Amino acid sequence: MIHIGVLALQGAVREHVKALQAEDTNVIVVKRPEQLDEIDGLVLPGGESTTMRRLIDKYNFLEPLRQFAEAGKPVFGTCAGLILMARDIDGADSGHLGLIDMTVERNAFGRQRESFETKLAVEDVAEDVEAVFIRAPLIIDVGEDVRVLATYGNDIVAARQGLFLTCSFHPELTADNRLHQYFAGMVREVSKTALQA
Repeated sequence: MIHIGVLALQGAVREHVKALQAEDTNVIVVKRPEQLDEIDGLVLPGGESTTMRRLIDKYNFLEPLRQFAEAGKPVFGTCAGLILMARDIDGADSGHLGLIDMTVERNAFGRQRESFETKLAVEDVAEDVEAVFIRAPLIIDVGEDVRVLATYGNDIVAARQGLFLTCSFHPELTADNRLHQYFAGMVREVSKTALQA
C-alpha cells in the first residue's frame, strides 16, 4: 500500500483524490505539515500560486515541503503547483520551492474565458491525455536534467526532473486519470526501492 497526499490549502483537492484512488493507494488530504510524515508522495494542486504561497507561509509548510522533497519523495504539481515547483518565475525575484530547474511564465495562456480543453501526447503516459487549461502557466525554459514530457504547439506544458513531475494543465478536471496513475507508479517505484534497502 502506498500513501499519497494532496496538499489541501486551495484548488481542486477532491478531484485529485478521486483521480489517485486505486486498490493499493491510500489518499490523504494534507492540511497540516506533520501529515507529510505519513505519506510517500505528494500532489500540489492548481489554484492561485500567490494565494497558495501565502497559505503555505501562514501554515508553516514551506520548510517541511522542501524537506519532504529533499528526502527523495516524489512530488506532482499541476497548474499553480507547477509554479510552486519551478526554480525561477518570469518577472519574479525568486521561485517558491525551487524543485525543478525550469523557468515558468504565469497565466501564459490568457484569462479564465480563454480556457480550453485538448488532447496531448504525454511521453511515458499516452498519446491522447485529456488536458484542461485554465489561466495556465507555461514552462519557458528547462535545465539539461529536465525531461520535456508534453508540448502544446511549441510550448512546454509537462516536464519531469527525477522524482518531480509537473504540468501546466488540470488533468484532475477530466475523467482521464492516466497522468495521476503515472505519478502513483513513480511513488510505488520509490517505495519498493526503500523497502529493498
